[in-house]
Amino acid sequence: MKDIRRWALVALDGRRNAAEMTVRIVDEEEAARLNSTYRHKRGATNVLSFASGEKEVPEYLGDLVICAPVVTREAREQHKTPVAHWAHMVVHGTLHLLDYDHRDDAGAAVMERLETRLLAGLGYPDPYRTEK
Repeated sequence: MKDIRRWALVALDGRRNAAEMTVRIVDEEEAARLNSTYRHKRGATNVLSFASGEKEVPEYLGDLVICAPVVTREAREQHKTPVAHWAHMVVHGTLHLLDYDHRDDAGAAVMERLETRLLAGLGYPDPYRTEK
């Protein structure tokens, strides 16, 4: 739990003075249901971000939903340490809550550079380079 908080704070640093968010860890069944309901895509995904948009409580960013089995499997398949991949998912999801996206090449490039820099500051390797 401390690590999740630390990773989210790194993503928030310099971007928000005050922020609250919920992080929920789920199984594949719940992740698939949420992915289908809100993104209209089949199957479980690693992280889902639900921005609050709450005007009454502006410091509440929203919710991150992280699918533990998918993150674990991806770490193994991508030859990453589980902790480095978990850090990446928290940073990635938090940046989505801050309105970063990767819908187009320009947005993806900005987001990937930022994630890489933030994770390097935490002592983790570039999340977009996989070792064979």
